[in-house]
Amino acid sequence: MTNNDVLRRLRYIFDLSDARMMALWALGGRQVSRATMSDWLKRDDDPAFLPCPDEALAVFLNGLITDRRGAREGPPAPIEKRLSNNAILTKLKIACALSSDDVIAVIASAGHAITAPELSAFFRKPDHKNYRVCQDQVLRKFLQGLQRCYRPTTGSGEVTDGRDDDDTGQR
Repeated sequence: MTNNDVLRRLRYIFDLSDARMMALWALGGRQVSRATMSDWLKRDDDPAFLPCPDEALAVFLNGLITDRRGAREGPPAPIEKRLSNNAILTKLKIACALSSDDVIAVIASAGHAITAPELSAFFRKPDHKNYRVCQDQVLRKFLQGLQRCYRPTTGSGEVTDGRDDDDTGQR
């Protein structure tokens, strides 16, 4: 999944207005113009489309965490220059205050089974022997499950990125 796909899905899941999204970036420590944000939210085939950099999505997710969980004590969280599916999953788990069992249930609600050991492997450090890369399919199913939790009556209005859910590519 691209950062733009994640951003579009999160906007839909949490029903975020332009002003609210800009406020989340500000909470994360960066100002983003409405025009830039709009270009990030456009579909890939739009001529005005701009790819969303990892750093911009990391700031947005940090702002989402701060908004939903409160400001962190101590120094602000460092902003990642490179963002993986594992980091996105971790940040969303924190922002939504989900336990590992909750994450498993969210993914299962989207029709994908995952075990506790498989999930814990996504949250390990990359140099750990049991670390596992979170594939696009798992992140996509997690976002679909979040959509079912936060927008349960959406029916067929599901946001998709035009790819099959069986895609096993990675970021």
